[in-house]
Amino acid sequence: MPAELTVLVEGYADDRVGSTITLIREGDTVIVVDPGMVAKRSVILDPLQHLGVSPDEVTDVVFSHHHPDHTLNAALFAGARFHDVQATYMGDIWDDRRAEGLRLSPSVWLLETPGHTPQDVTTVVQTATGLVVCTHLWWTADGPAEDPFAEDRSTLRASRERVLALEPALVVPGHGPAFVPDDGTAR
Repeated sequence: MPAELTVLVEGYADDRVGSTITLIREGDTVIVVDPGMVAKRSVILDPLQHLGVSPDEVTDVVFSHHHPDHTLNAALFAGARFHDVQATYMGDIWDDRRAEGLRLSPSVWLLETPGHTPQDVTTVVQTATGLVVCTHLWWTADGPAEDPFAEDRSTLRASRERVLALEPALVVPGHGPAFVPDDGTAR
């Protein structure tokens, strides 16, 4: 069975900011991507409870990058392994490794996709309905086309092209609802 993906929180970035937070399950692997800023922790915990998932059952947490709006609530998942572009962390163990190609389960892996920051990671998920990418290469389906935080726009465009070449069925962006990429998707 491929992985199951559920968007727990659709992120936003306007006068307030909250990251898109995603739950991925495959077998005994339970992953949360970007447990960042929300108005209150129940915004994360209530949907998990509704899905029958306890924070203690979360095995892995992925940070797309290290901005607080994507990491702030990591402590909710104290027993998990934490993954970023350079290492896996658990308890007091820091395991240096590259994110590129790291498999969290048979249907879930990480790609290094610099753009929003030089340390960006995209989580790639094979689901029953196709490939889904959780990434901050796009804030939302509608933009901004040029990320205002990107230090190198050519690197951002190259990473976007790389992800779109995977032909994802769905993109879960950093701060908005999931969208189906098409010819109009910012590159």
